[in-house]
Amino acid sequence: MEGNDVKGSVSVESRYDEADLKEAVRVLKEGGIILYPTDTIWGIGCDARNEEAVKKIYSLKERADSKSMLVLVGSEGMLQRTVKHVPDIAWQLIDVAVNPITIIYDHPVGVAENLKAEDGSLGIRISSEKFSRALCERLRGPVVSTSANISGKPTPMTFAEISTRIKEGVDYVCKYRQKEKASNRPSNIIKVTRENIVKVIR
Repeated sequence: MEGNDVKGSVSVESRYDEADLKEAVRVLKEGGIILYPTDTIWGIGCDARNEEAVKKIYSLKERADSKSMLVLVGSEGMLQRTVKHVPDIAWQLIDVAVNPITIIYDHPVGVAENLKAEDGSLGIRISSEKFSRALCERLRGPVVSTSANISGKPTPMTFAEISTRIKEGVDYVCKYRQKEKASNRPSNIIKVTRENIVKVIR
């Protein structure tokens, strides 16, 4: 378990504790929600296939369930299992991206229905950070990743900025990278279609 190989300038601790990872995975498998570091900002997460767990996150964030949340996957293979068809342009964008990039795809599969946008699409990112990628791999499925804030409140860029309400509202708070002081940023978001049409969202 060595340092994280991430895109961009995210500064990370060199190692994570295996017990920390195992506990996070256990909570995810049991339908709980966690607070965890990603390749961008800290996120609230759950098993993306568990509709009841997804509801818990919407409730904690006081977020309308009509607003979709993105998910992380641990590999290109997992991405292909989570989307019916990954357009060629999406692979090109992933290959050339310098910073973390979330791509909104049509026709996601094997995820909770209440995760999807009203048009049935879903934002998915292949994590380039070892801890969050390991979560997906150990869970053998995608993990929800939504900003660790109450809906409408400022997005915390470090663990220290996350409100007590959020920290106490999840079932497990991961220990890894809590002491980092460098501010990180949310990912770029791009929507692609099967016809290779690209739209920059953020």
